[in-house]
Amino acid sequence: MAGQASDHADEEFSMDDGQRLTDRFEQHRPHLRAVALQMLGSVSETEDALQEAWLRVRDQDADGVDNMQAWLTTVVGRVCLNILRSRRTRREDLSWHVPDPVVSWVDDDPEHRGLVADSVGSALLVVLEALTPAERLAFVLHDVFGLPFTDIAAALDRSEAAAQQLASRARRRIRDSPEPDADLARQRQLVDAFFAASRDGDFERLLEVLHPDVRLRIDGGTLRAGASLVRRGAGDVAAHTVTYSRLHPHIRSALVNGAAGAVVASHGRVMSVMAFTVSDGRITRIDSLIDPERLARLELGGSAT
Repeated sequence: MAGQASDHADEEFSMDDGQRLTDRFEQHRPHLRAVALQMLGSVSETEDALQEAWLRVRDQDADGVDNMQAWLTTVVGRVCLNILRSRRTRREDLSWHVPDPVVSWVDDDPEHRGLVADSVGSALLVVLEALTPAERLAFVLHDVFGLPFTDIAAALDRSEAAAQQLASRARRRIRDSPEPDADLARQRQLVDAFFAASRDGDFERLLEVLHPDVRLRIDGGTLRAGASLVRRGAGDVAAHTVTYSRLHPHIRSALVNGAAGAVVASHGRVMSVMAFTVSDGRITRIDSLIDPERLARLELGGSAT
């Protein structure tokens, strides 16, 4: 009986510990979700990463953890690193992976627009896609979320000096990228001009609104893999997008990741979400998500028709 009572007490203690860890994980979930979203650029993969991170920590004794948020951030970072490496293995050309967009409508209130822009960082996500998984982790965890390099080194299984070098390399690549235009009115003017020129088949006007080094990426996922493509340079992008004239009746202006963008929808079905990056008074990047699986999971926050 005494042994049974002791076992029962141990069980109650373990359950209390487990509940405390659950509560603390939920307390830090918004931060952990932000970390995973910046690392992965995918809403669905972010949720998968948080679930896997919880499975890794739920049975661990966290009583000796001095900084719970830093510890959990390191665990989430490791999970995201594995996902990025797996993604690289699956795809020969990572440039075809378009980050999951967050869509809201132009008539949303300004406060909501600011929240969307701050929470997603579209321009940063675009640049992060060009980094290696290790560079991305080092930069995001240190420069964006302020995690010490000692913790980042543990997540990477590398020395602290190597983690610093990775972050420095990522920082240089990001610094060399064009500075996005933050003026939403100028963004919208250029995006509207782009669609008008596409509708009219005005090749010269397209060349005027497109930056000479513009890049177009279309991500069709696994169901529309044949439609995925990358085009570089104003001439090639203009030649491709002049065919968008048939889309014009179905285009609705939207905020995509807090910037001027568009949703293409017909009869209640979303066919594409297009994100634009504007720099130096021209469109420098167009990311078009046409993957039916990922589009079906998007929360559009209102009618798309």
